Amino acid sequence: MKKVRIVITGGSGFIGSHFIKLLMRSERNNEIFNIDLLTYAGDNRRLQEIERSNLYHFIRCDIREKDKILSVLRDIKPDVIFHFASETHVDNSIARPSDFITTNINGTFNILEFVRSSETKLIHISTDEIYGDRKKGESLFVEDNNYNPSSPYSGSKAAQEMLIKSYIRTYKIKSIIIRPCNNFGPFQHREKFIPKSIISALNNKPIEIYGDGKNKREWIYIDDGCDAIYRIYKKGRIGEIYNIGSGFIVSNNRIAIEILKLTGRPRDLILYVEDRPGHDTMYGVDFSKLRSMGFRPKTSLITGLKLTVEWYQNNSDW
Repeated sequence: MKKVRIVITGGSGFIGSHFIKLLMRSERNNEIFNIDLLTYAGDNRRLQEIERSNLYHFIRCDIREKDKILSVLRDIKPDVIFHFASETHVDNSIARPSDFITTNINGTFNILEFVRSSETKLIHISTDEIYGDRKKGESLFVEDNNYNPSSPYSGSKAAQEMLIKSYIRTYKIKSIIIRPCNNFGPFQHREKFIPKSIISALNNKPIEIYGDGKNKREWIYIDDGCDAIYRIYKKGRIGEIYNIGSGFIVSNNRIAIEILKLTGRPRDLILYVEDRPGHDTMYGVDFSKLRSMGFRPKTSLITGLKLTVEWYQNNSDW
């Protein structure tokens, strides 16, 4: 049987690394190629347990460098590319939007230029933030809702999708777009809200929350998020878009309070700070298409938070 050659861009990042480990468990005879620049958000410590496998290969490469990434991909000849590589932190996009344009848009264009000249399937990892703000009383976002991004980050992710959709239409590339809600769990970078809050609590420092803390997000534990991506890879239809959700839609206040409970810290560690520009009030996606594939999140929000707190307690150097 022919080995499937699978490329993961951004595979040393949080979600990408967890997904690679899932693939290594599930695709035992296939070859995995991790292409990552190892910016501040990429860390190969996430992959130590599989780095010696002869089926796993790491290639340091910048997807913004067109000639280099095209050369690498032509050498690999992948059957499928999972495109995780993106700048993702909203605060950083507000402070330095140019990084998000060059990596997220130009880098994706370079990947697409390879895909349109090959038979490679592209699985693109987007975000629910392309939908923008969901107002109170409005329905959950479905896949055919319009784009309404609120930050340079979500704007650049929407631009990625628009490019991909245009290549599907014009060049007939084989692609699927996936829009996950907020993932959390072990190994997440400390700039993100949940690990940042856990680390602050463990060190008896304030948990800083924007505005009044009533902004709501939909959260999914990383193992469930990766399982959803894998199901879509196996069962999804070319040209389709799929939301990944959990149904766990809670306020930032609720997350902070649960973390304080789990770490045995007092509620007065919560510190409200000036809201960030363009802060979305609420997210929430309808993931009926994914549920039709048999997906249900296995990890409750509280269990996921407990597992995550325990991991950061045992990995204070992270």
